[in-house]
This record gives sequence, structure tokens and C-alpha cells, in this order.
Amino acid sequence: MQVSDAGGRWAYDPGMTGFPQTLKHWRGTRRLSQLDLAVEAEVSARHISFLETGRARPSREMIARLSDTLRLPLHARNQLLTHAGFAPRYASRDWTAPDMAPIRAAVDRMLERHAPYPAIAADRLWRVVKLNAPAQMLFGLIHIGEGDSLLDLMQGDLLPQFIENWPEVAHHSVQRLRTESAAQGGVAALDAAAAKLSTVPAPKALPTGPVIPTTYRAGDLRLSLFSTIAQFGTPEDQTLDDLKIELFFPADTETDTTLQRITLP
Repeated sequence: MQVSDAGGRWAYDPGMTGFPQTLKHWRGTRRLSQLDLAVEAEVSARHISFLETGRARPSREMIARLSDTLRLPLHARNQLLTHAGFAPRYASRDWTAPDMAPIRAAVDRMLERHAPYPAIAADRLWRVVKLNAPAQMLFGLIHIGEGDSLLDLMQGDLLPQFIENWPEVAHHSVQRLRTESAAQGGVAALDAAAAKLSTVPAPKALPTGPVIPTTYRAGDLRLSLFSTIAQFGTPEDQTLDDLKIELFFPADTETDTTLQRITLP
């Protein structure tokens, strides 16, 4: 099993390979002026201007400071480094690498201990990395397993038949996809999925509760679930920076009872 690092990482022109253009792109993505960035990074606005015009060359320390200020994901930090002529700092380890064993064990423990509720691990492009047994049961109903893309699923014709409150879920998913894409500097695959889902007719009214559950229905089976998302707090590896754990919880007592009944031996 390997975490995918498929295409679609950047939304801007891939021909922009210089540090000045890349820094300017990320500053614009974060909606900061040169003065805003200078103040937050505690450098002069003139130096930011010189970096963006190529009149000054950044040090590794300056790149680290700007990356922290811009809240860049690790792949973007590597990009700034390589565009400035430095070696990348952050590796992207194979999921099966020996030094990833403690991470695999932690993910397995989180997913397994979450039973009888579903739980999955997915990469930055919503490709399934691992599922616990209840998630295998739930997503197996729509033929989703390890290595499959939830983005492809969301853009297909199956979910509207499987999710009872599809308009509400689609509306929420559009917001989530756009937020994730913006945080990563623009991801074509996420933007395409958001554009597709935005064509779903808007719900007449959104629920007034604390969360919007997803209600799955297949024959007599009906499960209403909401989820939380966890990520590694101090990643120094791109694979871990991209990985997220989604834990599903019952939104009503009927769902809780059903999951307890059908997933526990």
C-alpha cells in the first residue's frame, strides 16, 4: 500500500519555476500584500519586493521563515527551496518503508480501536489508504476499497442513489474541497470535483443542528454519520503531511445500534 502523490498539485502555470514567481503566487494565494508578509515575517517590505523581482536571493533560513509565515504545506516548502537552488528538505517516504512502521502502527490502532464505527485514512487527493472493518462494510456497498478515489466517486452517478441527503452533503463537500485546495495553493483535482458538485441543485434548507450528517441508505440499511478529521501534528515527511484520518460517528441512536449489531462479533 502506498499513499498516492498523483497529479493536479498546482493550479497555476507549471512553467513558473523561479523562486520570485513561486513566492508571489503563494503570497497572493494567502491574500497578503508585500507589506503584510514583511510585517508578519519580520523583514523589510523592500526585501520582499527584491525577492519577488529577483534582485535578491533568499537564504535557506529566509525561505523557512517565509514558509512558516505563509503556512505552506511541506511540498510547497520543498518547491520554494528547489526554485531557489537548494536541495529539498522534506522527503516523501514510501508507506511501506521501515521507518514508517511506527506511523503505520499508529494509523492501524486509531482505525481498529474506532470500531464498531467506520474510519478511513486518505491522502491529499482523497484516495483511500486504509479502512477499518466497519468502513470496509460500509464503503464496500459502493465498491470502494484501498487505492480507490473518493473524488472520482463524488463525481459519478452512484452517491446520489446511496446518500439520502445528497444535496446537503454535496453542498458541504464543495466548501470542504475549496478550502483544502486553497490551503494547498490550488489543486486542480480538488477544484474539478468542487466544480462538478456545485452543479448539484442547492438544498432547500440546510439542517439547523450542530453538524450535517451523511445519511447512507442501501435497501433496509440506513446509517446517519458525521465525521471528524485528524492529521499528524508535527510532520516532517510529505506523505504524513498529506495523510488524514477520518473517523465517523453515529448521528442518532438507531445508527449506533445498527453499527453495534452488524459489525461486532
